[in-house]
Amino acid sequence: MARINVVNPQTAAGEAKTLLDAIQAKLGITPNFLRVLANSPDALTAFLGLHHIAEHGVLDLATRERIAVALAQQNACEYCLSAHSAIGRKAGLTGEEIAANRAGGSQDAKAAAAVRFARALVEHKGEVTHAELDAVRTAGYGDAAVVEIIVHVGMNLLTNILGKASRVEIDFPKVDLQRAA
Repeated sequence: MARINVVNPQTAAGEAKTLLDAIQAKLGITPNFLRVLANSPDALTAFLGLHHIAEHGVLDLATRERIAVALAQQNACEYCLSAHSAIGRKAGLTGEEIAANRAGGSQDAKAAAAVRFARALVEHKGEVTHAELDAVRTAGYGDAAVVEIIVHVGMNLLTNILGKASRVEIDFPKVDLQRAA
């Protein structure tokens, strides 16, 4: 059971209602996670703004989802792992690719560099080494992409923390976290 109110789109009022209706119209669903954010219309607006930036940048959807899956596993957020595994499949990721992402890599060499860099950002709290930065650049990511990876990591940390703190009910096909061996 969620520890933070999950706003009901049918009974929401004001800006929260407007935002949730727009999400429903765009996605065809209103994920529980966004319904938790709707407790603060300003927080939901800020998140949607970040999401808009992430959606329209140089990183393709598949790479963004690879990063989201990798970080959800790394940060032990079952809600986000379930959501981004489903979204990743819609973006064309196979089960094998999602498994590689969860393990911190990718079957695609360029995408693997982005996933490793994203995980390093989390692991080192942003204090990545020159070698880690050089590796993502050598793989073909320019400064715009590097900045977008960093923003995407920040956005995913936000969602992972909110998902875990709220214990919001998973409304995607559930994917269990892999436990460390």
